[in-house]
Amino acid sequence: MQSTPAPAFDGKAFVRTLSSSPGVYRHFDVAGELLYVGKASNLKKRVSSYFLRPPKEPRIAAMVAQIARVEVTVTRTEGEALLLESQLIKSLKPRYNILLRDDKSYPYIYLSTGEDYPRLGFHRGARTRPGRYFGPYPSAYAVRESLNLMQKLFKLRQCEDSYFHNRTRPCLLYQIGRCSAPCVGMINKEEYAADVRHAEMFLEGRSSAVIDELATSMEQASATLQFERAARLRDQIAALRQLQAGNYVQGANADMDVIACRIESGLACVSILFFRDGISLGTRDFFPRLPVDAEPGNVLGQFIAQYYLERPAPRELILGGEVADLDLLKEMLTAKAGRAVDLKTRVRGDRARFLQMAERNAQASLTARLASRQTLGTRFDDLQALLGLDELPRRIECFDISHTMGEATVASCVVFGPEGPEKSHYRRFNITGITPGDDYAAMHQALTRRFRRLAEGEGLRPDILLIDGGKGQVAQALDVLRDLGIRDILVIGVAKGPGRRAGEETLVLADGGRELHPGSSSPALHLIAAVRDESHRFAISGHRARREKARQHSVLEDVPGVGARRRSMLLRTFGGMQGVQAAGIEELTRVRGIDRELAERIYASLHG
Repeated sequence: MQSTPAPAFDGKAFVRTLSSSPGVYRHFDVAGELLYVGKASNLKKRVSSYFLRPPKEPRIAAMVAQIARVEVTVTRTEGEALLLESQLIKSLKPRYNILLRDDKSYPYIYLSTGEDYPRLGFHRGARTRPGRYFGPYPSAYAVRESLNLMQKLFKLRQCEDSYFHNRTRPCLLYQIGRCSAPCVGMINKEEYAADVRHAEMFLEGRSSAVIDELATSMEQASATLQFERAARLRDQIAALRQLQAGNYVQGANADMDVIACRIESGLACVSILFFRDGISLGTRDFFPRLPVDAEPGNVLGQFIAQYYLERPAPRELILGGEVADLDLLKEMLTAKAGRAVDLKTRVRGDRARFLQMAERNAQASLTARLASRQTLGTRFDDLQALLGLDELPRRIECFDISHTMGEATVASCVVFGPEGPEKSHYRRFNITGITPGDDYAAMHQALTRRFRRLAEGEGLRPDILLIDGGKGQVAQALDVLRDLGIRDILVIGVAKGPGRRAGEETLVLADGGRELHPGSSSPALHLIAAVRDESHRFAISGHRARREKARQHSVLEDVPGVGARRRSMLLRTFGGMQGVQAAGIEELTRVRGIDRELAERIYASLHG
């Protein structure tokens, strides 16, 4: 019996059931895929615009033709609807919405609290530890540059607590004048607390107040004949004034983001200049995914709503163009921040100059991306011709293995599409339970773990599977796919050429072991080599991180009953791990908190 097709969606009848309240609507196709999320101050009026008159825009007409179901959520205010819309777009990624592609969490400068000698350091991720967080910064580089500067100016410690509590002599940073060595008592608590307070004031943008305090302290030191201290304070003031002159934004205490958007050939670039507390933090570019016929004003509005959904907005946003729902955006950001957030589209003076800078950055980045996209398109076209494919490959996956003499083996999987690397789909696999150094077994395990999910109906199917290696590695891939019942994936091994020279790679095809030698001038080989190199880089970075973690692991961590405090006590008492290993049971029992039973467990763990 043939199944009857589902009746066409009656939009006019559906509209009659809607209220005139504000809310959010969602369009779905016949397969249940989400097409579009939108907000409305009047649901009945807004949704009816799709069905009661023919859409003028081709993009809207194409979407409406696919609608099989509409769902609505009523909200109390239009501001709530805007916030819900942004959340749904961010999490569900509908096909016809403007999507911000930003998978990174932003870095902060972290200052610990509740300690005699607080630590200043880099932080990324959830802000759960007690302390102060300054930022967010546009990049890790900006944070590390700022931390480097803070070392020169205020000499606060940046080492981890485990390192700090176990020092017996100053480290190299003290020798080169980058740390005051509180770990060994080279500075008292009061002086260190003053440095911490000055660092906080500086990060808050109050550098002028810091200079005034330091100037007063310099005069006092000079009056009491403490000339060396006065000279140090003089140099610190000079460094602060130089920095202030080079980086300060005209207009005291400027706390703002300057945002510009450029669209060309179906590609958009949004460029942001970050200023916090009067200091320039640098720039960052974003390339949101666009539906057809998107306008810069719509892109800016959707970008702002999604971008500041998960991070604090500054006091001022300078926008390079008119934005739809400007007042509504201002209301939402103000309510979320708990203070006034001003959105400006018409500015003069220095702010106009910064906006021009952002617009130039956006145009330059867009031009570079378009050039790269054209190059990438040429490479994909050549790959299709080289392999004799009926269609352009949409998803390429590449696997590689990395280890050091069999230690800490890691497999990588990177993904490329016609627009370049899809980093949110990258994966690493920690390989265990194999003979160390057996690359075939490692590849077999990684591929099995990746494609088992596909066999179970999860994940996306690649058009091409690249394996870094020759016939042996390709055979492993074929065995895995055959065992899992997966077909129609083109498997290609990328074998290094004579002398391991770039451009002389051999492509080993799974169909009968046929080999291709495209040559160094082949755009297809350039693409394959780029994917292979990225997989290699991703595998090596994962391997190094795993190896370093293993080497930092203390045997004492595996002893039941030995926590951080007892571990620290043991290391201090015996002068390090070698001393602990050399100690007998009786010596271990003399450490505070270590009874005989625990001493025996420690000794047994250290001596097998």
